[in-house]
This record gives sequence, C-alpha cells and structure tokens, in this order.
Amino acid sequence: MSEAGTTTQPTSIQELTPKMRLEGVITRTELYGAFVNLGLEREGMIHISQLAPRRINKVTDVVKTGDKVTVWVTSVDATQGRIALTMIEPPAVEWSELAEGQVRKGRVVRVERYGAFVDLGAERPALLHVKEMGPYVRNPSEVVKENQEVEVRILSLNRAKRQIDVTLDLGDTPSADDLKDEQPFVSPMELAYRQAQEAARQRRGRDKGSARRYDRRDSQDDLEDIYRRTLEQGKR
Repeated sequence: MSEAGTTTQPTSIQELTPKMRLEGVITRTELYGAFVNLGLEREGMIHISQLAPRRINKVTDVVKTGDKVTVWVTSVDATQGRIALTMIEPPAVEWSELAEGQVRKGRVVRVERYGAFVDLGAERPALLHVKEMGPYVRNPSEVVKENQEVEVRILSLNRAKRQIDVTLDLGDTPSADDLKDEQPFVSPMELAYRQAQEAARQRRGRDKGSARRYDRRDSQDDLEDIYRRTLEQGKR
C-alpha cells in the first residue's frame, strides 16, 4: 500500500489499493460526481460528497472538465472495473485500525494546562491528560513539548465523538487476580527450612500444653534440628 502523501501512477487497475494517491484529469461532470482519467483502462469516479470536506451543492463549484486533480483511492472493484476516488486526503490511520491497549508513536501538536494533544495519524489528535503523564506532574510542559515524538498507549476510543484518550504509562500493571494467582518460587532448601520451623513450633506448643518448661537448651536443639533437616532436604 502506498502512503497517503506519496503520488503513485500505476499502469493497471490491478495495481490500485486503498489510500493510493494519484494524479488525473476530470473528463466529465454529473450531478452526483465527476469522472477522472487516471491513464488506466477505466476511469475513476469522485462522488460529490468526496470533492471537499465541506458540503457541496454543485459539482462544478469545485471541478470542471479538463481540471488536473489529485485524488486518493477509496475502493476498487477490478472485476466490475469500478474505481472510487476522493479529493479529501485520507488520514494515515483509520478509526478501524485503532484499538484500546495499542501502543503507538505520535507527535505532540498542542500543549494545554490540562494536557497535550498527540497526532497519531488519525482523523483527530488524541488527548494525553496531565494525570496520565505521571503521579507528580502538575504542568504538562514539564513532560512534553510541541513537536516532540512520544510513545503512548490508547486508553479509550469514542468513535461517535471521534475522541481518543491515551496515556504515557506503558508499563503493564498486574491485576489483583494476577497477583493472587502468582506464586513466588521457593527453593527446596527454603521449603525444608520452613517445614522444620513449623514442626518446631508445633512441638513447643505441645510442650507448653503439658506444662513442660521450654528453656534455652530446647531452643538450641530445635535450631540444630532445623539446620540438619534443611541440609538433608537440599541433598535430595
């Protein structure tokens, strides 16, 4: 696929792809749109709604026969020989290509007191709120500046309102379930030591229940027993 800003002049309809930029000449106009000679076996057609981003009442208000125009391919049906074109430059990134959780690179285009706007190549820039710049950031200009390249993660998308919210926090934060399920690694030596400690505690409890005095010698014997059992467990 060609970049939206790169002009390519193919030799066949088979080479056309969406977003491809082409040069052509208006061959005729109709009430519903205009036809363009692209130098191919078939002409392309620009619908009146694709002549400009504003509302158009008459096709001839924008183009006339013989005009040279720059167009972009919106769709191609090679079987039927149909080429749909637009004179509205398409965004580099379509809304359908965006998704929550994506990490994308962009350019800061505006900085406000509440955050910054980042151009991701979509129809509208994304909002990087100051609270998404870090826990101690009070002024967005402390972190980003206009024209700075940044890497952000998409937090939310509102396709109806054409809004994108992003964050600079790219680290993966484990959920409560992940932390609950995560079990730290325990070596055989450490496991044996824990088991020996527990056995010693239980023995001391039994001795205390029978009114037996637990003196310093008993404590030393327990520690030596724990050490011996730990070493034996580690050799297995």
